[in-house]
Amino acid sequence: MTELGRHFGISAVHCGHHLSRAGLRDKDGFPFPQAIDRGYAYRRPEQNANRSVLWNYDRCSGVLREHGLRSVEEQRLVEQWADLLEALHVGSPAILVTPQEMADSDMPHHILTWVNQCLAARGSQLRISKRNRTGQESVGESREGRTLLAAS
Repeated sequence: MTELGRHFGISAVHCGHHLSRAGLRDKDGFPFPQAIDRGYAYRRPEQNANRSVLWNYDRCSGVLREHGLRSVEEQRLVEQWADLLEALHVGSPAILVTPQEMADSDMPHHILTWVNQCLAARGSQLRISKRNRTGQESVGESREGRTLLAAS
């Protein structure tokens, strides 16, 4: 539990609360029989309180992701992209790429929503638009309220 929580930047207790809310643990922190049957946990034969329970890292990570948590590495990546895009938005005569162009060409697609959430939490009006697979343009807004178009 400690190792799993550390991966997401939370305590073992907080991790346990998420697993309980997902219906995998009882009020005492032990896995429900269904959690064991579905491979989320394994109960070792020795009965040494919580140390007798092992939680499947991969399966439980999926549960934590479903609860909106991101790994520490993903959190850093999102923060770095938000920093870069804000710097590009402010601009410089030496930089000829827009935040939207940079995101379209280099930003991992799966973090787009998280980067926009990070920008919003910072109070920035900048949002990166999703690229549309049909070849149509997607629309977003810059900090000044101007429309940004992302050509697909």
